[in-house]
Amino acid sequence: MTEVRSETVSDPAGLGVPDGQERARTVRVVPGPRERDLKGSVRRRRRLDNVLRWGTPVILVMLWQLTAVNELIDRNFFPAPTDVAVEARRLIEEGILWEHLWGSVRRILEGTALGALLGVTIGMCLGSVRSLRVAIGPIISALYTVPKLAVLPLLLLIFGLGERPAILLIMIAVFFVVCISTTAAVLEVPKGYHEAFNSMSVSRVRRFQHVIIPAAMPGIVVSLRISAGMAVLVAIGVEFVHGDNGLGFLIWQSWQLFLAPRMYVGIVTVALFGVAFQGAITFLGRRLTPWIPSVSGR
Repeated sequence: MTEVRSETVSDPAGLGVPDGQERARTVRVVPGPRERDLKGSVRRRRRLDNVLRWGTPVILVMLWQLTAVNELIDRNFFPAPTDVAVEARRLIEEGILWEHLWGSVRRILEGTALGALLGVTIGMCLGSVRSLRVAIGPIISALYTVPKLAVLPLLLLIFGLGERPAILLIMIAVFFVVCISTTAAVLEVPKGYHEAFNSMSVSRVRRFQHVIIPAAMPGIVVSLRISAGMAVLVAIGVEFVHGDNGLGFLIWQSWQLFLAPRMYVGIVTVALFGVAFQGAITFLGRRLTPWIPSVSGR
């Protein structure tokens, strides 16, 4: 596409324009082939992004392997990636890794679902009703600062041993993040949206459905992504000190028995699951908010 731009010149050579007078001329700027090829530019950018995204971890793993094989680091504490892969294969064949992975995944999914549902519901209410926000907001802010693992003994005292305290603790961690973010998202809805619906005498239910929820949805999706990482952190922390299965239990038991490759298998599995879990939340956010480029990733 040719860009046309107009400008004024005083007296270019050879034009014979008298002093003090100006003459307008049109300058045509023709983009180069790379600028005209927009699809190719996008493809090149995506190719570079993929190279950086996947190439960087591969290079780091290769450096780790080389330093371990050449005994530049102590393999008792930093086993080579090949040692970790061999141990992972053994744990998979024996079914040990799947058992611990499923234990953590089940707790994380249940706790995240309950915490997100409760957080969005209460956050919407706090953002919409000022008196409720004034009464309960400070309490939520105060409880949010309490370390979540500090609540575990209280949950164990109330509900006893078993799965329920771990799931409830994950739910609590997710709830505070989602609730506070949802409240802020509702409060940030532009006043012009409300004024437009006030002029049309639209009911509060329809306003909530067509204005507040769509406008607050990007903030809610961001809070869900943050809470997904929080859920994984809390779940692994709980499994360190409570329970007899899960990736946290696998890592802690491996440390106690000084089984470094097995411990690294647990750590890598946690990292991969965390990436997959947050990726699933991002995918869900793109489907829920296709009109927001920053959320949809387009």
